[in-house]
Amino acid sequence: MSVHDHEPDPAYIAGLARVRAAAGALIRDDSGRVMLVRPTYKTTWDIPGGALEADESPRAACVRELREELSISPEIGPLLCVDWVPPLPPWDGGLMFVFDGGVLPASDLAAVRLPPDELERFAFVAAGDLDELVLPDMARRIRACLRTLGRGAVYLEGGIGQAGSDQDH
Repeated sequence: MSVHDHEPDPAYIAGLARVRAAAGALIRDDSGRVMLVRPTYKTTWDIPGGALEADESPRAACVRELREELSISPEIGPLLCVDWVPPLPPWDGGLMFVFDGGVLPASDLAAVRLPPDELERFAFVAAGDLDELVLPDMARRIRACLRTLGRGAVYLEGGIGQAGSDQDH
């Protein structure tokens, strides 16, 4: 008997937790500032990216969202973090994946085209100025990603690393 011979129980599967998921890229300029985008539908800035579609991997969603939001296709590097975002009604809890979007050379900025119905503008922002533009958990997430560049991915909860991690602040 093979593990593939067993039929899954649809009732069990239906009862499993479901979480929303999104993926974004940490794109920097030559000075190390982080690219933020200003959505038309909310009051805070965000990193480029968005929600996963059905049956889409986080990396594929990141690539698709950058193409849709910025009209560019930078090479997506390694995963920098997975951040568990606790529920905040009306939102369910979720997993946020951030990939290394690399450094966007100044010469490539002219290729950036924003969809006017979705994004008002973009800017490169120093890590010290994040708190004025993004939600606290996003600021913590971005800073944790900046600290982990070149060192492997980190697991966060609400933008905070877990005890025993060097990413816990």
